[in-house]
Amino acid sequence: MRCIKWIVLFSVDVFLLTGMMRSPLFAQEEKEFFTLSESIDMALDKNWSLKAKKEGVSQATAVKNQTRAEFLPSLNTRYGYTYNRDIDMNYAYIEFSGFHDTYQWVTSASVPVFTGFATISSYELTKLGIDLAEVEVALEKLDLALRVKEAYFNILIADRAVEVAEKDVASRKSNADVARNFYEVGMIPVNDLLQAEVEWADAQQYLVKVQNGARVARSAFNVILAREVNAPVDVEDILDYKPEIGKFEDYLKQALKERPEIKSLEIAILQADQQIRLAKSGYFPTVSLSAQYTKMGDDYDVGGSVLRFPYEYEGNVSTQESEYHKSHDFRAGIDLSWNLSELGWSRTRSSVREKESLKRELLENKRALEDSINLELKTALMDLETAEKNIPTTQKAVEQGEENLRVSEERYKAQVTTITEVLDAQTRLSRARLNYFQAFYEHNLSKARLLRAMGEY
Repeated sequence: MRCIKWIVLFSVDVFLLTGMMRSPLFAQEEKEFFTLSESIDMALDKNWSLKAKKEGVSQATAVKNQTRAEFLPSLNTRYGYTYNRDIDMNYAYIEFSGFHDTYQWVTSASVPVFTGFATISSYELTKLGIDLAEVEVALEKLDLALRVKEAYFNILIADRAVEVAEKDVASRKSNADVARNFYEVGMIPVNDLLQAEVEWADAQQYLVKVQNGARVARSAFNVILAREVNAPVDVEDILDYKPEIGKFEDYLKQALKERPEIKSLEIAILQADQQIRLAKSGYFPTVSLSAQYTKMGDDYDVGGSVLRFPYEYEGNVSTQESEYHKSHDFRAGIDLSWNLSELGWSRTRSSVREKESLKRELLENKRALEDSINLELKTALMDLETAEKNIPTTQKAVEQGEENLRVSEERYKAQVTTITEVLDAQTRLSRARLNYFQAFYEHNLSKARLLRAMGEY
């Protein structure tokens, strides 16, 4: 009966534990699967750095709208009150006491007619600022796509490293087991057994290291895609390659046409032209039209009379409005302003020379950038060629390493060689396997860098 009781209790425990393991608390989070194209699309949609760059376009657009307002008339209005204390005055023996408190409402408008091309140049600069912000967004997209590809293939390389390390651990454990059996029957010395067990322990430590590397690679991938840093993720493996066929001259021509860095410098040169034009505006006068309407009165609604003076006519005393203080006044005119000190002190000329020097600097930077792109393309093509040649070589090395290990293990079992030969053969095979996978992924990375050098992703 006691035996049956324990069986029943054990069955209940197993049932409860199974139910708990199936509950959401114990369930593992499902990994999200990504292809390379899906990874790039998500990064372009979610990445924080790219979103920040896009805000630059909005800011440049707002600056342009601010500058556009300089073409419009400037409208101003003001309302004022003036307190006047009572003063006794005598005009032609006629006593007059007091000035009225006055209220004043002034409305004015002015519009620039000619500013020496300063307003137009400022507006063109803001338009070029939008173009430059958009180019910076395009540049960020190129760099982001390359970072996604690098993070993507780093996951694949890390996973392959884990796979190779797991096989290495299993193989070295098998070697240690064989060595232990040989030692127990007195066929090998204890040093051979210890060597095999040390190699097995080292392989286990290396496995832990590459497993952590795979986790870090996934975290880096998640950060670029603006995902939670520890979110589980898996990616589609890519173990195929297509040889790149093309001419260097064609690649260079496309790069010089499409690279955002070139476009950015070209826009900066156009900005320098506008800055030169803006600096030269100091040579010219500015012309503007203006108009002003003034209404004065002794009531808060600007009604009533204003300052009036007494006068006597045919024995009757009356008042009349002062010609200097009318209740209504309208004025319009044209203003011409020319800062002659700018010409006399050569400030404008020095400013023009500064901007012309800036333009020459930008032109030299553009030539330097073209040389840098030339070298970048050459390097990318050479790396791609190296990766293409390494793929069949590393594949052959894996086949040879597997055969070498098989022969070494057979020789060791037959006791015609030492454990050292087997361990060395295992090390060479593990290295050959990892090199084989890295050659594939390096080929894809080299192609990604070539596309980036050409201004594509």
